[in-house]
Amino acid sequence: MMPSVLTVAGSDSGGGAGIQADLKTMLALGVHGMSVVTAVTAQNSLGVQGAWELPVEAVRAQYRSVVDDIGVQAVKTGMLASAELVEAVAELIAGTDAPAVVDPVGVSKHGDALLAASALDSVRTKLLPAATVATPNLDEVAQITGLRVESEREMRGAAAAVLEYGPRWVLIKGGHLPGDAVDLLTDGSEEHWLRAPRHDNRHTHGTGCTLASAIASGLAKGWSVPEAVVEAKEYVTGAVAAGFALGGGIGPVDHGWRFRTDV
Repeated sequence: MMPSVLTVAGSDSGGGAGIQADLKTMLALGVHGMSVVTAVTAQNSLGVQGAWELPVEAVRAQYRSVVDDIGVQAVKTGMLASAELVEAVAELIAGTDAPAVVDPVGVSKHGDALLAASALDSVRTKLLPAATVATPNLDEVAQITGLRVESEREMRGAAAAVLEYGPRWVLIKGGHLPGDAVDLLTDGSEEHWLRAPRHDNRHTHGTGCTLASAIASGLAKGWSVPEAVVEAKEYVTGAVAAGFALGGGIGPVDHGWRFRTDV
């Protein structure tokens, strides 16, 4: 039976991030992708022109419809928009017997806000405690903890600060730092430093969504957290290297890079 992964996130009409990126990643990694749409965005390579969150009852109904019938081997969360949605989704995943990867999406690649400021406390107290793995980038670390990470040596303190909110593991993504793309995975006792060469490619839209979905796909296959993260890092590094121009702004990573005969 093919493992099933459920993404709970917003829709990106440009197809580079959000639900669309999640489902492409799951297909590429050999799992069955399912979705709960939390918000609809009008979005392209230039930015987010509008966003409309769905009612809590619509999100809850989508989730129960899928999980109660099909079941799920892993859940991934992305854009949740409001405190009400954060709290509802946190309750749902806490009650589901499957690992959960929480990508605490705060802003888009273009700097557009995707989470209300009033929802941050709910992320800290409700969502992160339900996470098997939390995957904040450095901007999201600052939002959640108030810590500004400006060097690799500060990543360990950032990880400890996020772990204080209750996730079992945290992956601090250091992609915004200069030099190699370095991430730190830790549960507070063991550490895994993941490094990859930085590719000179501006077309990186959807990187965070893709990485979190790749981790969830590995967990759905029964892999350990470190195994799932290592494989996800390798996959997303290739996707970034193959990112392509689309529209007039920042293009997406290539979710199908492994299948290209010309790569």
